[in-house]
Amino acid sequence: MFGIKIVHQNHKGLVEFLGKYHHSVDAGMHFYIPFIQKIYPVNLAMNPLKLPDYSIITKDNADVRASVTLNYHVTDAVKYRYENTDSVESMSQLVRGHLRDIIGRMDLNEALGSTSKINQELANAIGDLTNTYGINVDRINIDELKPSASIQDSMDKQLKADRERVAAIAKAEGEAKSIELTTKAKNDALVATAEAQARATRTRAESYRIDKMNESLDRAKEGYFQNQTIDAFSQLANSSTNTVVVSSDQISDLGKIPVVKKMLDNTN
Repeated sequence: MFGIKIVHQNHKGLVEFLGKYHHSVDAGMHFYIPFIQKIYPVNLAMNPLKLPDYSIITKDNADVRASVTLNYHVTDAVKYRYENTDSVESMSQLVRGHLRDIIGRMDLNEALGSTSKINQELANAIGDLTNTYGINVDRINIDELKPSASIQDSMDKQLKADRERVAAIAKAEGEAKSIELTTKAKNDALVATAEAQARATRTRAESYRIDKMNESLDRAKEGYFQNQTIDAFSQLANSSTNTVVVSSDQISDLGKIPVVKKMLDNTN
């Protein structure tokens, strides 16, 4: 009498004869002799595995918790079943050991910022070793490197202090810029006020000079201008000018010309 065993797709069937491995069969329906033969299916498909969080000490004696996930598949069903009682656990131990070695050669800050580098080094380190157990690691990833609570608290305080320092510097720079702009505005206002006052002073001085000149002309006696008129004609007579044409009503005004000139000279 024969038994029937169906080996599903992506599986390998290991046939034992009287408790000893005899041969392997592929996916499909297979006959065997009960009590004498057994067929054990081994899954060859990719399997995800999440390793429990565990503690790792960095080069500068900082305690971090590592969370790792990986994908693996069985490459050799015979080695996977018969050469190790638990190939998956053995692979997990290798991953943890190599990860401790890699992170143990790094400082905390370097480890926290180098997860891609750690992933690559870890994949290279365990690639050939897992073949011993009939397993190949297809992908490995460090999901999280988390410092211990005390270290995290110290880092948070340091980060807060850095932020407060940056904010204080920014505030001081802003206040200094505000003071600079305010001082410049006040100086510009003072300069503008001084220039306006200077212009006003010059205008008042010019007005005062003209008023004084007009007052002097008003106080001058008519006889004085007549004498100046005679002197003006005397100077014209002694000059090289042959002819001077003026209206009869403007002749008396010629005497005012020297007077006005003297006043302007004295005022200046």
